[in-house]
Amino acid sequence: MIATPQAKTYTAEEYLAVEVDADVRSEYRNGEIVLMSGGTPAHNALTTALSSLLWLGLSDQPYQAFAIDQRLHIPATNLYTYPDVIVVPEPNELLTGRKDTVTSPILIAEVLSDSTKSYDIGDKFEAYRSIPSFQEYLLVDQYRHYVEQHVKQSENQWLLTIYNDVSATIELSTLAVSIEMSKLYGKVSFPS
Repeated sequence: MIATPQAKTYTAEEYLAVEVDADVRSEYRNGEIVLMSGGTPAHNALTTALSSLLWLGLSDQPYQAFAIDQRLHIPATNLYTYPDVIVVPEPNELLTGRKDTVTSPILIAEVLSDSTKSYDIGDKFEAYRSIPSFQEYLLVDQYRHYVEQHVKQSENQWLLTIYNDVSATIELSTLAVSIEMSKLYGKVSFPS
């Protein structure tokens, strides 16, 4: 029988020290450092559009929207990750001793890709739900006009609303912001 080498495990402090100077982003999943893949033009267009629409919609509200490079720490699952889009209350609550890691998101959005869809809908959403401040989750499909909106109703209950019509408007429940699907998908070209 051939022994399989075990993957090296890291402490959160080792991960954070490496991540500061890294050329590519990575997640920290309970001792394991997992490289994050690059995005497609559609993924980047959707992330930019959603972030911009939120930024404009939140201009008079005590919240701030970030895209791509804002690290989030989830203590209950020992996860450090970079959501595609995240909204946090102002002033930002940061991880103790850090200036680059937020801890209290209100809304998180992920743009789905073939390689991350199962993780974003499954284990990652489960980890996000352990954050007390987290109230709303958007899953944005990059291959078709399709958005899932999950809104927290109670401790263990989330309401799912599906938007699959380009003329629809997503009414965010936790923020006074509306997002028109036509504006969100305006610069996205789907493969024929």
